[in-house]
Amino acid sequence: MGLKKNIAYSSILTTSLYFFQFITYPYVSRVLGVTNIGICNFVQSVVLFTSLFSTFGITALGIREIAAAKGDKERLDKAFSGIFQINLLFTFFVIVLYIIAIEILPQLTPYRKLLYIGILQILFNTLIIEWLFKGLEDFKYITMRTIVVRITYVVSIFVFIRDKEDYNLYFVITVGLYVLNGLINSIYSHKFVKFSWQSIRVVFKRYSFPILFLGCQTLLQTLYTSFNVVYLGFVSNDDQVGYYTTATKIQNIILALYTSFTLVMMPRISAMLAANDMDNVRIMIRKSFSILYTFAFPIIIITEVFAPEIVAIIAGSGYEPAVPLLRIVTPLILIIGLEQILIVQLLMPLRADKMVFANSLIGGLVGMLFNMLLVSRLQSMGSVLVWTFSEIAVFISAYYFVWKLTKITISLKEIVKYIVSFLPLFVICYLVSFMEFRFLALLLAIGITFLYTHFVLFYIIKNEIYVFMILRVKNKIFS
Repeated sequence: MGLKKNIAYSSILTTSLYFFQFITYPYVSRVLGVTNIGICNFVQSVVLFTSLFSTFGITALGIREIAAAKGDKERLDKAFSGIFQINLLFTFFVIVLYIIAIEILPQLTPYRKLLYIGILQILFNTLIIEWLFKGLEDFKYITMRTIVVRITYVVSIFVFIRDKEDYNLYFVITVGLYVLNGLINSIYSHKFVKFSWQSIRVVFKRYSFPILFLGCQTLLQTLYTSFNVVYLGFVSNDDQVGYYTTATKIQNIILALYTSFTLVMMPRISAMLAANDMDNVRIMIRKSFSILYTFAFPIIIITEVFAPEIVAIIAGSGYEPAVPLLRIVTPLILIIGLEQILIVQLLMPLRADKMVFANSLIGGLVGMLFNMLLVSRLQSMGSVLVWTFSEIAVFISAYYFVWKLTKITISLKEIVKYIVSFLPLFVICYLVSFMEFRFLALLLAIGITFLYTHFVLFYIIKNEIYVFMILRVKNKIFS
């Protein structure tokens, strides 16, 4: 399958995952309420954090090894069998530790029933073997299967979740996603590979170092992302988890749109770097920055001014404490966007693995430090600050590494130009927010933002990518 089709399927997959969340979360948050949604999110975070150890370094290693063995059936079977074998052993070991933790940690006792159901998720997460299909570049299958299973999930949510006491069933349906994906993938994998038991000693000798390296990198990243929810649940209560996950979920849905673009740019820049075409790399990176600013500044302005209305639309009443949290994390759209350009589009294609690892280490250490200092006192606000400080630290270190390798810099002059150009929009939206009908004010502000952004990008800043797109569309319509 061609690269363009794979990129298209990957973009559809990334966007669809958040699209389905956008459909279900407003309904679930209203029906279950902040406490029960906090319970489910806390338990799910514990299960996901545990699953991280069962797939420790497996995903990245599996993609790489399967891609290298593609076209050689014997080598492919051997690579798959060895990696899957390690995955199974990790999973068995992790499930034993997970059960011990459920029984001995008093913080987990109130959630024992759901946590035991979560064992199915840990087990079937191993059977999903997504790394096999990504390594084979079967993105069409991954996308089609994910969309069909997600549709089944969405239908199940609307059919079976009726009142706040259904939070147990909601969690069961969520776990069912992993079970269904695991069953389908296990059956479909027989089309490509055949499992055979490998020598444990040989397998570990071959894969132990890359698994340790890649696994530690992933683990460090979770210390300032998903681990925040686990730690918050341990030191506070379910309501605080509900507020935090609501604010961050809204921000993640918004950021997903830009993430799809970043993933699309990576292969193209990798090819340019392989050809040592640094001039075109700099041009592409400059375009990436300008697209980020075009996307980030209007979104940040709308979200900051109308955070109460956005939270009310997404989550409903009872989530008002999530409003200041959303306002704090919203600027991370710009920070994380810059990070993605520096790390995904530059450091990774440059194969600067040690620098990428150092980024993760810095973020993880900052996350651990501020989790201990802030969360027990500030609760959900503390978790938001932990995430913010960690992302800023990762951005600064990534920027330093990129400058050291390529001398590519972020133009402060361009950022200031965008800030000055969009400052009047903030004033306009702020004045509009004083309208008596707040939701009508939000709709009006969104309309004004579209028109204002078009005017600024086309006539003031003259963003070359935006101007090119508009002229192209105009020519197609009137030609």
